[in-house]
Amino acid sequence: MNAIKLLPDLLISQISAGEVIGRPASALKELLENSVDAGATEITVQLLQGGIKLIRIADDGTGISRDDLPLALTRHATSKINALEDLQRVASLGFRGEALASIAAVSRLTLASRGVGEKHAWRIQTKGGYLSSPEPAALASGTTVEMHDLYFNTPARRKFLKTEATEYAHCEEVFKRIALSRADIAFTLQHNGTIRKHLRPAEARLRISAILGDEFAQTSVFIEEQAADLRLWGAAALPHYSRSSRDNQYFFVNGRFVRDKLIAHALREAYRDILHSDRHPAFSLFLEMHTDGVDVNVHPTKTEVKFRDARALHQFIFHALNKALSSPQSVPAAAISAVRNQEPNGSQTLITPFSTYSQRAIPLASPVLPGTAAQSQAFYQTLFGTRPESPGNSTSAVTVDEKQNIPPLGFALGQLLGIYILSQNERGLLIVDMHAAHERILYEKLKLGLDNHKLSMQSLLIPSTFPADSLDIATVEESSAVLCELGFEISVFSPTMLVVRAVPAALKDADVVKLAHEVLREIREFGASQALTSKRNELLSTMACHGAIRANRILTIPEMNALLREMETTARSGQCNHGRPTWFEISLADLDKMFMRGR
Repeated sequence: MNAIKLLPDLLISQISAGEVIGRPASALKELLENSVDAGATEITVQLLQGGIKLIRIADDGTGISRDDLPLALTRHATSKINALEDLQRVASLGFRGEALASIAAVSRLTLASRGVGEKHAWRIQTKGGYLSSPEPAALASGTTVEMHDLYFNTPARRKFLKTEATEYAHCEEVFKRIALSRADIAFTLQHNGTIRKHLRPAEARLRISAILGDEFAQTSVFIEEQAADLRLWGAAALPHYSRSSRDNQYFFVNGRFVRDKLIAHALREAYRDILHSDRHPAFSLFLEMHTDGVDVNVHPTKTEVKFRDARALHQFIFHALNKALSSPQSVPAAAISAVRNQEPNGSQTLITPFSTYSQRAIPLASPVLPGTAAQSQAFYQTLFGTRPESPGNSTSAVTVDEKQNIPPLGFALGQLLGIYILSQNERGLLIVDMHAAHERILYEKLKLGLDNHKLSMQSLLIPSTFPADSLDIATVEESSAVLCELGFEISVFSPTMLVVRAVPAALKDADVVKLAHEVLREIREFGASQALTSKRNELLSTMACHGAIRANRILTIPEMNALLREMETTARSGQCNHGRPTWFEISLADLDKMFMRGR
């Protein structure tokens, strides 16, 4: 048996580097965090060969004194914590005192810095575990770190690095995270001598737009919520900007980018009702809280955290995001069209998003075209169970000159193939999927009624009887209370027949037999105990789908306007129950480009 012995310091550092420095991007992250902690207002990053050959970071922070330079490259030496109590309320990004030592153990590293009040800068270098003595250097202020030839002395690790393009992509992602977290700092990123990013200090919204792009900014809602010591702010994209992967998901806790299962679940739940199942949301959100409420000392990479009151935090994040995504005033931003007009020169014109315009809350009795009330009142009663008050009785569409008091979704022009409503507002043309829009309206009404225990029932003038198998009969007998709470009165008519005597008032025009069959099937599949709890929304969504107006139903102009007005006051009406968009807008300017007007 071999004797137990102490490992050499260099080998210990190289083992530690395996946990902290997995690739060039890992080193870049640690170095950028040091610059931010040093109070830098300007940070410049230079990379060669994806960071494998060189990572150079220069900042104008407070710098390091001559005497502290050797300590900066020593394991477990740090200026950020002094005692266990400090570890329990870490406010800085770095605190372990491992990063620089780990980087120095697996690369050729040069550290130059000018401490506050010092006459000139000092520089030290490392190579293969050897640390040079400090020597004078030319540096106006702050700190410059150069990491050359990552893993030059550990070839087994170096062969696991990917291509230059892949390693650069990881470095760029780290750069984006740090730049998002501190909009007040100027950042520059160079790769192989070419400037890839140059970001001036800006407001948070402008920095988010600069990093994630204008399309993200234009299709997002800005969140600002506070409760007790918790504050959540940032931008969350509406469902139209959903992604096929989890890119463009940035969540920060006290300025630190984190990946946390609790937070991920809260965000997923907030989007669940409006996002298609195979899509992922995009967001850049910032959570601020007391440092003693979060433990960041969970993993060497510091992207995992633990929260003291996880349940309360989950509820806060979910409700804050759900509130922002549910607001009718945020709905139009989701209508940015996926359709792009290909310009002759190869450029693309994006259909204008509603979020770039002013938005107004439109009451249920918003003015409609003169004279549309007679027919529209009947349609309101049929679809929504309410009566608007609007003057006149004409069914004509809005004219170009009638631009006063035009609501956000405009006034209907007509139908397209019995599926879409064409509407005109101040900016151009809207195309509305009438079934999807009505489905969302009914779904939200059913949810609200069930939440308030006021899901009204509509007795059928002629009860509907239909053949049923033994499973359906058993479901009715066992789940009568659940059916009643959902607004149904279904009973056994005979050993092989069921009878429907009442349905939810919002669904009175649905195919009663098909609706009953589907509801019984889902109750049987979910179980009665789940039908009103975890599976409630799926059941209500099915009910709404059966009650919504179907394709090829011809609507009058007042009926179309009635639907548009109801959409404007319904939460999440920009998406159907499955997360697909319910309407798109094409601006007049985009139409002009399509037809090359003015050229």
